[in-house]
Amino acid sequence: MTIDQMLEEARSKYRRMYVFELQEAIARGAHVVDIRPQAQRDREGTLPGALAIERNVLEWRLDPASSARIALAVDHDVEWIVICSEGYTSSLAAAALQDLGLHRATDLVGGYQAIKSAGLVGAVIGATHSTRELATVSAH
Repeated sequence: MTIDQMLEEARSKYRRMYVFELQEAIARGAHVVDIRPQAQRDREGTLPGALAIERNVLEWRLDPASSARIALAVDHDVEWIVICSEGYTSSLAAAALQDLGLHRATDLVGGYQAIKSAGLVGAVIGATHSTRELATVSAH
């Protein structure tokens, strides 16, 4: 199997979200998760209002059965929108969340770069994440 085949298989597990759908998803209570490493967020720009959870701990933080879960990971019905830089790593991450039974997990086509190009970097600020939760997750 090649990485392109793996990516295609991962994306076949769920419906991907487009940048024009992001604000509506946030309004209905979806949680945006930025999985880019801190150094990449520093270089490219942050996504204010998004939960910063690096890829290497994502499943442990969002699985409701995990002892290392964040407070927002209450059940398998939570809507998670995973964001990376361009929408490749996030596809593999969203598929892994789907495999955990998080059936509303998805990723954003084009990732952070699509958000930035659309001028929507500030759109996530209205997300329902509490300041405490953001501080807790960002520290990991």
